[in-house]
Amino acid sequence: MSKVCQVTGKKPACGHSYAIRGIAKKKKGIGLKVTGKTKRRFLPNLVKKRLWYSEEKRFVSLRLSTAALRTIDKNGLAVTVSALRSAGHIV
Repeated sequence: MSKVCQVTGKKPACGHSYAIRGIAKKKKGIGLKVTGKTKRRFLPNLVKKRLWYSEEKRFVSLRLSTAALRTIDKNGLAVTVSALRSAGHIV
């Protein structure tokens, strides 16, 4: 299952994890130096939610980011589901 939010389209982003050594200048050291960097992924905060869709009197299961849950609280589930269906998603 892909790690993509069905409403906002958030997906994993790429970045680096830095290895740092040294003593900080404010602690009378020479300063912090980056001694290595490795690739990492920033994953979206996804949750699988069953939401009650009152227009059809049934539950709708969606894989959402927590930001999408706030969007649904603001706009309403009916508006969100109609936008998803118009975009071609099966809900």
